[in-house]
Amino acid sequence: MTREELIRIIKKKQSLLCVGLDTEPERLPQRFLGQHDPVRAFNHAIIKATHHVAVAYKLNLAFYEANGSDGWRDLESTVAYLRSVGDCLIIADAKRGDIGNTARKYAEAFFDQLDFDAVTVAPYMGGDSITPFLGRPGKWAIVLAVTSNEGALDFQFLPVEDGSQRVFERVMQRAMDLGRPDELMFVAGATRPELLGQVRTLAPDHFLLVPGVGAQGGDLEGVLRAGLNRDGGLLINSSRGILYAGKEEEAVPKAREAAEALQRVMAKALRERGVVG
Repeated sequence: MTREELIRIIKKKQSLLCVGLDTEPERLPQRFLGQHDPVRAFNHAIIKATHHVAVAYKLNLAFYEANGSDGWRDLESTVAYLRSVGDCLIIADAKRGDIGNTARKYAEAFFDQLDFDAVTVAPYMGGDSITPFLGRPGKWAIVLAVTSNEGALDFQFLPVEDGSQRVFERVMQRAMDLGRPDELMFVAGATRPELLGQVRTLAPDHFLLVPGVGAQGGDLEGVLRAGLNRDGGLLINSSRGILYAGKEEEAVPKAREAAEALQRVMAKALRERGVVG
């Protein structure tokens, strides 16, 4: 999906919502457990219930890899279903971070075989852990910049050289030397809105994938104030806050309600900033 297509979808749906499909078999409603493929049935139901307000879906690979070959089939089925409904960016939250032929093979796996639009990338090994995911029209590398976990303090905020930059700022600077705003995004956690504003200043034109809204306690309105740009420029992810908003027979209707509630706040901010009419 190209940048222009993503912006068109944001304006059409008046939304920045990314739904995280971090599906755990043990948390599925009983009616899905009786089906032949419970995870993919649940995923399909959630997609059907939220697609009218979601501009992206993010599949965290760990939740599928943990289930072995069945998990990979669920992953492939979910991506294929998303392709069939259209009008959404499909993200592999894989956090791959290798170099050389290995990184190239990861790019081939996620883009060519699994048909994702974007892959999250860990930049610890430097520029050559990012470049194999670039240079593909309509495909994106999403580089970890400022994450929402406590351990982010271990490395991401350490001063570099003379102290004029922190590690995450150097990572972003180097990544922007390598990739354009139509092929490169950054991860910036919602639990630190003040830092999100700094990330936006560093990267005024790049899209930011923002996890942490919902179950992790991120402030949606704070994220919108700090991160919006003229194109929207944000993909705001909610996983558990949507997937597990309700239980049993209420699971899918409550997921729809939770997604729509987030979208209403986003639509208001997009109108106020003049992104949509």
